[in-house]
Amino acid sequence: MIRKGKIEDIKSIMNLTKACAKAMIAKGIYQWNAHYPNSSAFKKDVERNELYVLETDSDISGTIVISTVMDEEYRPIEWLTKNDNNLYIHRLAIHPNLQGKGYAQQLMDFAENYAIENNYSSIRLDTFSQNKRNKKFYELRGYKRLGDIYFPKQSEYPFHCYELML
Repeated sequence: MIRKGKIEDIKSIMNLTKACAKAMIAKGIYQWNAHYPNSSAFKKDVERNELYVLETDSDISGTIVISTVMDEEYRPIEWLTKNDNNLYIHRLAIHPNLQGKGYAQQLMDFAENYAIENNYSSIRLDTFSQNKRNKKFYELRGYKRLGDIYFPKQSEYPFHCYELML
């Protein structure tokens, strides 16, 4: 079941994202760290009504942020569509013990259906350049890689920006 995230979900979400960060670091993927993601980001997501959680057996197994706010870092990218009717995906995470079972696909299906039903022109996101699994995940869904941005607090390596025209 996918539902809106609430303030009281943040502790569980932080445990989930910390487990994801630990699993990625174990594979040499330094995408998430002590700076990101953090509880204040998730609190802001709840306040904006943009946080969603995936529950399995009444536990939070995954999370996704579906936003209409374009981050400043995205400004230099030459997007496929105009910057006025887009959704942005952030902080997609599935607990490492549950990865590979299609839950990330479910969350992305949910986001894409939401975008179509609400007449958005595209979905935009970024993923870490060193995370081959994520790059393949989005490319197989039809997302086009358009350019790179940097988050110095996270990594010296770039993050690839992707867009799916709807």
